[in-house]
Amino acid sequence: MYLHSNIKLLRKKKRITQSLMSESLGISRSKLAGYELSISPPLDTLVKLCEYLEVSVDLILKENLEKYPAHKLREVLETSRYLKGRDLRILTTTVDAQGRELIEVVSQKAKASYLAGFSDPDFIGDLPRFHLPFLPQDKKYRVFQVDGDSMEPIPDGAWIICEYIEDWTAIRDGEKYVIVTAQDGVTFKLTYNQLNKKRQLLLCSSNPLYTPFEVKAETVREVWKYRMMMV
Repeated sequence: MYLHSNIKLLRKKKRITQSLMSESLGISRSKLAGYELSISPPLDTLVKLCEYLEVSVDLILKENLEKYPAHKLREVLETSRYLKGRDLRILTTTVDAQGRELIEVVSQKAKASYLAGFSDPDFIGDLPRFHLPFLPQDKKYRVFQVDGDSMEPIPDGAWIICEYIEDWTAIRDGEKYVIVTAQDGVTFKLTYNQLNKKRQLLLCSSNPLYTPFEVKAETVREVWKYRMMMV
């Protein structure tokens, strides 16, 4: 187990002092020093340590990060920021005259151009859009039209309201998401979160005739969580 050396290594690589880290975690500096030497923290403290250092419990326990080459360690340090949306990730939106965010509508026809235009204000501004006052106003929504029969019983041509997900680590296994990727464009699938271990998502159809496939995190452009079907 490489827990102790990994805690120390990650803290130093992130340029965090023991004083600051212990204060942020609500533990004494001497306890943190012990965790970096030989003392194993309680499970709840271990989870807090991993959340603070932005790594998975599995990685901090099993991987000897001191043996990682520089490029691989840099990937570990940068991955969480990327997946959680803490790096620059700008969502292009539209608002009405009162400054309220509108819900843009992406039809089957528009989906063909969405990958090229999702970050283009002109493209997004040309999409049909409307406002739904009953939806929570602190979230961002977009409507996509379903293409094909891979997600039956949601039929081909159905309109689905989806919520924008900035933190991709929050993707929950087996739930429905619209995933926008560099290879496949707009895809509506049951999604399984393999970001921590494999840095990828597993996309499955509810229709068993379609084969599951994997997409690498670096190819993902946007994630939208299915909320409801418009009838």
